[in-house]
Amino acid sequence: MNYNLFSDTGVLVSELCLGAMTFGGGENAGIWAQIGQLPQQDVNRLLTTSLDAGINFIDTANVYSFGQSEQLLGAGLKQLGLKRDELFIATKVRGKMGEGVNQQGLSRYHIYKSVEDSLKRLQLDHIDLLYVHGVDPATSVEQIVHTLHDVVMTGKVRYVGVCNWPAWMVMKALGIAQQRGWHAFKAMQYFYTPANRDSELDLLPLALDQNLAFMPWSPLAGGFLSGKFTRDQTSTGGQSRRDTFDFPIIDKEKAYDIIDVLQTIGESYSVSAAEITLAWVRQQRGVTSTIIGAKKPEQLTSNIHSTTIELTVDELAQINEASQFQPGYPHWMVERQTAGRMPEKS
Repeated sequence: MNYNLFSDTGVLVSELCLGAMTFGGGENAGIWAQIGQLPQQDVNRLLTTSLDAGINFIDTANVYSFGQSEQLLGAGLKQLGLKRDELFIATKVRGKMGEGVNQQGLSRYHIYKSVEDSLKRLQLDHIDLLYVHGVDPATSVEQIVHTLHDVVMTGKVRYVGVCNWPAWMVMKALGIAQQRGWHAFKAMQYFYTPANRDSELDLLPLALDQNLAFMPWSPLAGGFLSGKFTRDQTSTGGQSRRDTFDFPIIDKEKAYDIIDVLQTIGESYSVSAAEITLAWVRQQRGVTSTIIGAKKPEQLTSNIHSTTIELTVDELAQINEASQFQPGYPHWMVERQTAGRMPEKS
């Protein structure tokens, strides 16, 4: 396992991050029950497999199974006797956590309450990385950034990050933080996969320009690029969450073309399309740590094995060609106008 710098913090995180969205999914879990229904024993197995492989980065969210994921993760850390100072743990705030009108969003009221609740469920005294999990149109960006700064100053959160915001809003938040001398975002978590490369238009360039850690979520496109789906096999009979929870959104016809290439390359390495997908994501410029989820240790072991694969320039080009997309305006205009502006490197 290799380790990458987490922005400019001096912290090193593993190139793979264990996602805990499959933890829980029991009674009253809503849609999360369709993603994973792992009890404590299975959670502990996944934690052990990950840590034995060198993963030191774990990602969850308060809204995953409405707190169950955090509870199971916290209990697992205690039961396995894991060293807190060797782990980097992330969670999130934004989603609806109760029926009350103020039990969602990014208000100061809800952020402070959510941090306290997450710490109790995780059985920790601090959160290493707290993401805002989405946009809250009811709260100003300045108020959100101010609250996040204050939360970091309490010592209960070490760093803050952003998930699912448009690039302009992230940049606005960074500008406010710089102007005010407040703690700013150090990380971005976004959907990025060969089946959807939209992040390459604005988000990855922003991360590179501002030196923010970039963590792709759902690199296998909700399991669609796992190798289980082809044009001749459009369903797995319930073996994949895609059968019942068709998310995130992708162009499936185009994805089938990508799968054909992934499987062909995978055959030359004697690995699955999933491992080739994860290798491609890992090798993209700007990616810090790829978030992987699993229901079974053998699935997780396969995902971890992808770190041993170094795709060649030609293999990367094949996947890039199959997954190529047409950027919208103004991106195509920028590309046209800047062509030939910079001297070519010898």
